[in-house]
Amino acid sequence: MKIAEIRDLATPDLKERLDAEVKAFEQKKINHSISPLDSPAEITKSRKEIARIKTELRSRVLNQK
Repeated sequence: MKIAEIRDLATPDLKERLDAEVKAFEQKKINHSISPLDSPAEITKSRKEIARIKTELRSRVLNQK
């Protein structure tokens, strides 16, 4: 998901997306520890996606004040 797509989403949708991404990230880490993933870069991509969403949510909180 690109940053422009993230900015277009509403705040409640972003929070739901964040929860889903965190769960998926944790599941990927568990699966990778049991048996290696085909592409370990997926873990990095998930982590960066979570950071993008958190950054946008934080900027929205700061802009409200």
